[in-house]
Amino acid sequence: MLYVLALLIGVIAGLRAMTAPAAVAWGAWLGWLPVAGTWASFMSHWAAVGIFTILAIVELVTDQLPSTPSRKVPQQFGARIIMGAFTGAVIGATSGATIGGLIAGAIGAVIGTLGGAEARGRLAAAFGKDQPAAFIEDAVAIIGGLLIVAAVA
Repeated sequence: MLYVLALLIGVIAGLRAMTAPAAVAWGAWLGWLPVAGTWASFMSHWAAVGIFTILAIVELVTDQLPSTPSRKVPQQFGARIIMGAFTGAVIGATSGATIGGLIAGAIGAVIGTLGGAEARGRLAAAFGKDQPAAFIEDAVAIIGGLLIVAAVA
């Protein structure tokens, strides 16, 4: 089950790179993720929560800009894989399975990046514009991230 949750948080990172670490930081801070005594214990500090939350908000805003590059360009894709691997590793660290969580998170990020791009493209075509599709994707990433983190507890 832990690996499934690590994979799913990676999918969230594929949708929104900074939403996944923000959700993980909030989960650690709220005590949903038992990271105390692990390398990931810093994620439960208020500073990590604040930094990742600000970065997630900035990403949600910049995603709405027409000048934002595709998530499939190497820099964007790479960032999503790194964040998926990192957040998967944090989830894995709760049970001593850091490496397995890292791998599952990275795989999830690839799935989320490619699948999210496809789903958003289809939604945008159905709506006739991209903004409603982007807001739906935002909601899925935020709510999904929090549900995944809450399920670890």
